[in-house]
Amino acid sequence: MDERFTALKKYNFWDNHPIDLGFLRTSYTGKISDYIGNRLVKVLVGQRRAGKSFILRQMVKDLIEKGVPSYNTLIINKEFSDFDFLSTYRELDDLIKQYKSELKPTGKVYIFIDEVQNISGWEKVVNSYSQDYVDHYELFISGSNSKMLSNELATLLSGRYVNFEIFPFSYNEYLGITQGLKSKQTYIEYLESGGMPELFTLSKQETKRNYISAVKDTVLLRDIIQRQNIREPRLLEDIFVYLVNNASNLISVSSIYKYYKGLGRKTSYDIISNYIGYLEDAFLIHRCERFNIKGKDIIAGNVKFYANDLSFKNYLYPGFGYGFGYMIENLIFLELRRHGYEVYTGTVKDKEVDFVARKADRVIYVQCAYLLAEPETIVREYSSLEAISDNYEKYLVTLDDLLFSSNKGIRHIQAWNFSEQL
Repeated sequence: MDERFTALKKYNFWDNHPIDLGFLRTSYTGKISDYIGNRLVKVLVGQRRAGKSFILRQMVKDLIEKGVPSYNTLIINKEFSDFDFLSTYRELDDLIKQYKSELKPTGKVYIFIDEVQNISGWEKVVNSYSQDYVDHYELFISGSNSKMLSNELATLLSGRYVNFEIFPFSYNEYLGITQGLKSKQTYIEYLESGGMPELFTLSKQETKRNYISAVKDTVLLRDIIQRQNIREPRLLEDIFVYLVNNASNLISVSSIYKYYKGLGRKTSYDIISNYIGYLEDAFLIHRCERFNIKGKDIIAGNVKFYANDLSFKNYLYPGFGYGFGYMIENLIFLELRRHGYEVYTGTVKDKEVDFVARKADRVIYVQCAYLLAEPETIVREYSSLEAISDNYEKYLVTLDDLLFSSNKGIRHIQAWNFSEQL
């Protein structure tokens, strides 16, 4: 049998052999299922190792359980060495045609292509099959580089695709996989660990640290250094470390440039700006722009950055000073993004509001703190939200054991219950 078809058989559901589905991420599969039954290309984007492959397999399993013949599903995962022969769109097209020739599926075929950006010219095949009006196909693709995917999709599939950003495990998913109960203690355990899925198959701290280090190295090497021909890989990693350890602080490209210039590093504003952009494209970090709440516009200059997962901080750079309050802020940012909000850091009357989050017609303001232990802390954290004159929802999120009463329309929420408000 052709080795290419042998590779397909190994990773597909055709012969009822066991295939690892991992922890069922119904919050994602449910959203994606809502879009099944049309020609829209379903695009899963997110950091490498965040769980996109498992979600694609779970979607295939769900389709089969709903009556789609297994032979009408095709999974191609470019991450596996078995598919090293697949490097161009022509080879991808040939492989799909070989699958159809061998199995002769009748009716709609569901094609799943994992890490599609590793195939040169992939967008030509995706465009061709998704728009084929003679034979019926529905395509699902995943990728680990936001710019590469968005540029090609916007060019060829404008208005004909839907994006799903995949994040590491949320707190609720953490509870599901660890069988834990919602509480302050389990939230702290989650905060001090992280949500990278493979962490939960490892038992020793050193093994976990090595795993997270390998994830970081793989993303930097395969998704940035090799693709962008990075000349200063050490500077790229140093900038990543800097951003992780300054998460939730207002910073600018200029301030980072001055920092490294002060250390005697030879670099430039443009290099640092480009490297930060590459880290964002690979989903290692997220930018949070400043928003003028009264003027309702974006403020250029300083921004905040947040890590895509706290495991990078916890396992790789634990020696840097980094309080619980900042870590809670990072988690709340990610939770807002998971729920589909556009997230900004707000400013009003010379005060900073951690988050201005918008989704459709809903706007919420969120302030994060560790504990409201001192009167001055209470005054400071509430005052930023009190300075906002509109009537949108306002939340103060902390790790306090006791729940404070609403104050001037501001609701106090314990961090482990925050997702219920979204």
